[in-house]
Amino acid sequence: MTTLYDDPAAFADEALEGFAAANRQYVALVDGGVIRSTEMAEGSVALVIGGGSGHYPAFAGLVGAGLAAAAACGNLFASPAAGQVYRVAKAASMGGGVLLSYGNYAGDVLHFGQAQQRLNAEGIETRTVLVTDDIASAPVDQLEKRRGIAGDLTVFKVAGAAAEAGLNLDEVERLAIKTNYRTRSLGVAFDGCTLPGASEPLFTVPEGQMSLGLGIHGEPGISEHDMPTASELAQLLVERLLQDKPDDAGTRVVPIVNGLGTVKYDELFLLFGKIEKLLTAAGLEIVEPECGELVTSLDMSGLSLTLLWLDDELEQYWAAPADTPAYRKGSMARRAARDTTQLTEAIQETEQGTPAAIALGNQAVAALETVRSVIEEHEEALGQLDAIAGDGDHGIGMRRGGEAAAAAARAARGTGVRNVLVRAGEAWSEKAGGTSGALWGTALIAVGDALGNRESYTAQDAAAAVEAFVSAITTLGKAELGDKTMVDALLPFAAAFSTEHGAGTPPVQAFKAAAAAATLAAEETASLSPKKGRARPLAEKSLGHPDPGAVSFGLITEGLAATFESLPNTKSADH
Repeated sequence: MTTLYDDPAAFADEALEGFAAANRQYVALVDGGVIRSTEMAEGSVALVIGGGSGHYPAFAGLVGAGLAAAAACGNLFASPAAGQVYRVAKAASMGGGVLLSYGNYAGDVLHFGQAQQRLNAEGIETRTVLVTDDIASAPVDQLEKRRGIAGDLTVFKVAGAAAEAGLNLDEVERLAIKTNYRTRSLGVAFDGCTLPGASEPLFTVPEGQMSLGLGIHGEPGISEHDMPTASELAQLLVERLLQDKPDDAGTRVVPIVNGLGTVKYDELFLLFGKIEKLLTAAGLEIVEPECGELVTSLDMSGLSLTLLWLDDELEQYWAAPADTPAYRKGSMARRAARDTTQLTEAIQETEQGTPAAIALGNQAVAALETVRSVIEEHEEALGQLDAIAGDGDHGIGMRRGGEAAAAAARAARGTGVRNVLVRAGEAWSEKAGGTSGALWGTALIAVGDALGNRESYTAQDAAAAVEAFVSAITTLGKAELGDKTMVDALLPFAAAFSTEHGAGTPPVQAFKAAAAAATLAAEETASLSPKKGRARPLAEKSLGHPDPGAVSFGLITEGLAATFESLPNTKSADH
């Protein structure tokens, strides 16, 4: 259990501040993460890695010479927001292009993808290589669906060494893709991890058993087995990985035994010795192995085995020196410090509205306060629901997003509806991270753009706002009805609103009926099997439980329906 903190919601930010303070010779803190504080060659490729916090030494601990140029750091187990990734990557850029690399998780794909589009639009050539090493998360014929776990290290290390050697963006990307294809991992857990401030772990493993195929975000494994001896566990991990090796594997391999948080180094070393014997007996040559904590999951009791299958080219970059706060190899001359003080935040201008527009803007502020209040009331329950087949962060992620949106809305008070909603959407995306952060943030901005800063709104404007929200969610998330996501509550909401609107029902009453439809649809997701996100590999565990994203959407719409009924000037068809 995590015991040292002041405010659990601020844990990730404060931990990152402390990390940067302890490692100023390596990194500098920027808005959204850390960048190298030492000189880099002009025109070199910047490898920008990242993901949720709670995985140290990934990701910030791998920033330094011979490895990453920067790391974008999200909340605990939640992806950094698109704006954070953009700012970190722009600060790290040296003119040779940017390579983004991170684990294959829905929230990270959304946020890093948005940042990539923005960087490319500004003329900073940016590519992405997803890490997909976890053999438990999808079969071998669906490599693109696998998630990234401890294999992050191999991809980052080879790509970072290639960038340090002065290779261009095409070559750095090619080597990262090649390394990812030749990397396979499998993990086990003996007990779950606990988020700061939580009284219970995200999942538990029955006494005397082990969970096989876990993720690194607090997700439970895909199956449970009797607790093995060390020799039996080594045999299991090696056999499964050798069965999944790439077509052109060869006979040289880098084994990486990774501790996930509480397994002691002595235990890891004991297991590594047995793994080495098995690999050698299989006719394989061990090359520069690693054994220790490399990609953790807070205080999870568990470990993983990664195999990187080398050829001459990859061995050159795997063996190259690196000097970072948490990963050092070979010998590198200490680099001179560089000036990072020029990094500044953009200043936003606020469009002032008329008194009537400001009054409506204040109602938008009240609506966002309702969203915050509803999420805060149900945070723990949403987290527990998400922990059944996910990482348990939906409650805390939604709270961070809702609090940030409400605070941004209050700061924009005195302006029109668009200003309030756009600022709130940007803040939600920035602070929440994860899939829900990207979706809710983008959707709020879309609604703000649809409504604009006006002195009055019609029933048709309300319908346009609902359409904008739905379009933003479905376009960005690419989920469909039946995938067991927020969309399974959103589309019934939209259909009910459209029916009521078509019948001439006033917008507030139409919204109330739509909210009821969303709540019912959210409950019915319990019978669905997830087809997207972190719950997909744990579909069996998810059955019988509603989707947390759908549930939170239903709760929010019910709360908003009550708020809209209580606000002045919202009971007629013209508001």
